Amino acid sequence: MNGLSLMRLRNLVATATVAALLAGCTNDALDTATVDLSTVKNKTEYQLSSKMAAKMSELGMQKTAPIALRIFKEEGTLEVWKANTSNRFQLLKSYKICAWSGKLGPKVKEGDRQAPEGFYPLFPQQLNPNSKYYLAINTGYPNTYDRANGRQGTHLMIHGACSSSGCYSMTDEQMIEIFAMARDAFKGGQQSVQLQAFPFRMTAENMARHRNNPNIEFWNMLKVGYDQFEVTKRPPEINVCEKKYVFNQQGSGAFNPGGTCPAMSTPPALQMAMSTFEKGYKLDYDKAMKKYDGMVWYEPSEAERKAIVAKQRAGRELAYAPTGNSIDAGKLMKASDLEKKLAEQKEAEETKVAVEIQKKELEKATKGGTHVPVPAANPVPQPVLQAAVEQPAKNSFWNLFSKSEPAEQAQLTQPPPELQAAVQPQAQPAGAAAKQTRSVAAPQKAQPEVTAVSAANAEVTVAPTTEAPVAVEEPPKKRPFWKIWGN
Repeated sequence: MNGLSLMRLRNLVATATVAALLAGCTNDALDTATVDLSTVKNKTEYQLSSKMAAKMSELGMQKTAPIALRIFKEEGTLEVWKANTSNRFQLLKSYKICAWSGKLGPKVKEGDRQAPEGFYPLFPQQLNPNSKYYLAINTGYPNTYDRANGRQGTHLMIHGACSSSGCYSMTDEQMIEIFAMARDAFKGGQQSVQLQAFPFRMTAENMARHRNNPNIEFWNMLKVGYDQFEVTKRPPEINVCEKKYVFNQQGSGAFNPGGTCPAMSTPPALQMAMSTFEKGYKLDYDKAMKKYDGMVWYEPSEAERKAIVAKQRAGRELAYAPTGNSIDAGKLMKASDLEKKLAEQKEAEETKVAVEIQKKELEKATKGGTHVPVPAANPVPQPVLQAAVEQPAKNSFWNLFSKSEPAEQAQLTQPPPELQAAVQPQAQPAGAAAKQTRSVAAPQKAQPEVTAVSAANAEVTVAPTTEAPVAVEEPPKKRPFWKIWGN
């Protein structure tokens, strides 16, 4: 073989190697749910990749074997677990949740933006292939426990679109895989898929870190089911009585969600396994408590979580709204520092609410154009007031014979009614007012300056200002009509 042929052969081998690497990258990308949706003809009949099928076979799982879903809010993870041939569940696939709203803690009422926490059975009819969020699985909230405790809410889903108002939202590429896994499990005869939604992985360290959270009692109840799954690797059997979850309990009677629990017992094998587990857990918890002595965890808001992933929205649709996770946005703090921070947040929130209330009250007071405030920057000009006072009286011919002329003339020397409140904010005796009118050289009192009118009650606020005395001419005395022709 000559040198040219050898070089060509090497080039072919190099090209084949690059192609193989690229194929491997493509398979890996598909396995991490970067599915090319443009090639999917029927999203409800989408078949999992060949690499996913190979992984199930390696783990001893049938394509239609049962699955379970586990959600961990704090780190923003959704896991798909699948049963193997010995009916023990193993982790098949882990996905990063694109968006979940609210904070750690259960959903309590409609509109609180909280995503559910607890144990939820998912039935075939809860799969929604026609969701406006690409594909969706209804969580079934409120479940038996939620209803027993008066919790309310509707349409809480696991869906695509990466936008959440109380749901767990994935990307469309992730959702098509999760939907396919659930569909295959139901085809295999699974009656319901168990969804376990937790605030975080309930390890000893995490429980110690969140020990001061107001939801800790609720989480301690969920932890019993969490621990039993960790030990048995099988979804626990769920019942509700006395408004509480009970796990893997054999009852002497029926379980009434709001009534007294029947006499219950734990299967001996499970009881022994859990006893050993709890001894190890206690040692780990005591160790964690020493680690976090004097320290508490600051749980970030949804806005704080969104801020750390804001750049991910660049170049995407407005509906795309990743929320980040609480691990990255939260932090450990000294108890005193956290108390101060929470007090500042509360004060800021109260101030915001007060401003909104004042704004609504002002809008209500000025509705329809009535009670409109007079701006302080535009007071009534003082010359206008003086002109109103100094306006000379005009005598008509008939007024020469009128007995009431002095009273009418006195009225003409007063400011218009709309300005009397500004000129004379306090009532004066009639005699005193008349005396001041007849005084030719008496100094005038300081004229008030109008500064503002309250929209609520139309009161006038005045501030005194110094002005020069104003001379008011006294009208000439009238002669009786019989003296008009007299000498």
